[in-house]
Amino acid sequence: MSAYRQLVATTFEEPAWEERYQSRPSVWSGRPNPQLVAEVTDLAPGRALDVGSGEGADAVWLAERGWQVTAVDISTTALSRAAAHAEAAGVGDRIEFTHVDLRDKPPTEEAYDLVSAQFMHLPPAERRELFGRLAAAVAPGGVLLIVGHHPSDLWGLAHRMHMPDAMYTAQEVAADLEPAHWEVLAAEERSRLATNQNGEDITLHDAVLVARRR
Repeated sequence: MSAYRQLVATTFEEPAWEERYQSRPSVWSGRPNPQLVAEVTDLAPGRALDVGSGEGADAVWLAERGWQVTAVDISTTALSRAAAHAEAAGVGDRIEFTHVDLRDKPPTEEAYDLVSAQFMHLPPAERRELFGRLAAAVAPGGVLLIVGHHPSDLWGLAHRMHMPDAMYTAQEVAADLEPAHWEVLAAEERSRLATNQNGEDITLHDAVLVARRR
């Protein structure tokens, strides 16, 4: 097996994520993802599925705004931190933290008013299968929000060259949605300012898919 194939085979599995979370006190900023804030602030709260919830910033933000959240992740370390964050924020009763790999156990179909997957990157075949399952979990009238690293970041200062097959565009995701069942509200690239690991100011590009189930 080539070094690249070995990297792909191990990066997306639970042991790799556990190692990543256990290697430092916190991995993420503790702030909600900006595209989630942009797209969900004006939505009426309901039932939300937060996919790959990490240390819980998105789930807490949703719960603070009245959502009843199911937050899923494959890392027990991340979920433990997320639960502590939720309790500290006073919204622990509005979030159900679940240790599950949705590739093995799909979410309940048509159960959520919002399904949010922020930066869920997988090899192409696995990604399309998972995103199909996430779309199926959206209730009629609900919203599917998928945000990823846009392929244009491969050539910038974001240093994402290690696994190019995991990148995708919003248009690619939208193409797998049946038009008779979905209204695509946005399928675009959005730029935002950030600072990379070297302290340099950079522009990142997000692939943003927003769709409403008919």
